[in-house]
Amino acid sequence: MWYVYIIECKEGSFYTGITNNLKVRIGQHNRGHGCRFTKFRIPVKLLYHEIFPSREAALKREAEIKGWTRERKLALIAERL
Repeated sequence: MWYVYIIECKEGSFYTGITNNLKVRIGQHNRGHGCRFTKFRIPVKLLYHEIFPSREAALKREAEIKGWTRERKLALIAERL
């Protein structure tokens, strides 16, 4: 399984990424490892995730979400609550 996720950084910015192990990846972000964008914006909080059967499908969805405005991402997150 692959996950597309949205996290919120300490100053309120969003980061969208993919992983095949969500728990480990969020831990890496919070330790400042593996991502230049979040390295100095920790701690991060998981706001949203989706599950996909393949890396390719997750990459496609990640690209789609990354092209969205902040408002559209907020609406997506709110749909899940």
